[in-house]
Amino acid sequence: MPVDIEMVALFRAELELCKVGLGQTVAVLTEGEKRADYAQAVLAAASELGDSAFQVNVAARVWRETKQMVGKTALAGNQPAIDALKQADIVIDHMGLLFSAEQEEITATGTRMLLVVEPIEVLRQMFPDEDLRRRVEFGAGILGSPKELRVTSPTGTDVVYGLGKYPVMTEYGYTDEPGRWDHWPSGFLLTQGNDVEVEGTVMLMPGDIVNAFRRYIQSPVKLTIKDGYVKDISGDGMDVTLLRTYMDSFEDPRAYAISHIGWGMNKNAKWYHMASTRTLDREIGVNGLAFYGNVLFSLGPNTELGGTNDTACHLDMPLRNSSLFLDGRPMVMEGQVMPKEMQA
Repeated sequence: MPVDIEMVALFRAELELCKVGLGQTVAVLTEGEKRADYAQAVLAAASELGDSAFQVNVAARVWRETKQMVGKTALAGNQPAIDALKQADIVIDHMGLLFSAEQEEITATGTRMLLVVEPIEVLRQMFPDEDLRRRVEFGAGILGSPKELRVTSPTGTDVVYGLGKYPVMTEYGYTDEPGRWDHWPSGFLLTQGNDVEVEGTVMLMPGDIVNAFRRYIQSPVKLTIKDGYVKDISGDGMDVTLLRTYMDSFEDPRAYAISHIGWGMNKNAKWYHMASTRTLDREIGVNGLAFYGNVLFSLGPNTELGGTNDTACHLDMPLRNSSLFLDGRPMVMEGQVMPKEMQA
């Protein structure tokens, strides 16, 4: 396969942000034929930087489900491959290990990891920089201490999260610290409400995004939350049926658990999903996840923050025009980032 010179240059710039240089070992993880061009570009970029590099490619999964199953990977049970990846300073993950035990095992050794699965146009559009990192890390410094997080909206959202049990997670699009995972591209921060300490109402409104469906909400949906779980989904449109049917298909009541909460900080993100003109591949939703001034509401697993809910049903639902407060201090007001230090 011929190597795309422009792609190599883009991946080299990303590796340099990750402090890859002489003496580092780069591992590339792929599944079957997926993103083979990305893997070749990473290997070529690492070679230009004078690093050792190798690729681990495992057989593609045969899916028996039509729904998205998070945390279930083709690497599971392949201990020789896992052990090889542990020997690298950084793993470039083109497979998608998020929420998996394999990711936790690899990063626990100090190997850092970067998830890269978005279409090339999205990688270019949302390419990270040090200012994005500064603003995200400033927000993390604030989010780590409050006892209460509240989300409201003019359309009826009013939900309160008790905080303190779970850490803060940052995503700014690169990683240069041992054991740290990130996602290129991204640009947001999040935490998790204390178990059974999330109460209130979330109104999903037309234009809000359901990432698992790669579609926008078409009609208002009311989520009633008690003791950290969605107890009722109501509304008059088809979206209510879609959400209920999808979540129930996992046959796991933990699909209804409240997961992470946070807000977006990437000024280059757009409020839509992009399809690559080169591969017709579609992004997993990072534009909506990182959109500047969003509130990122989520249901399902919380293992990425040290929790025990490993349900395979994960629903990210970025909200527009909502407000987020920490102990009463506004971080986002109806889609506008408030602290000056976090403003783009």
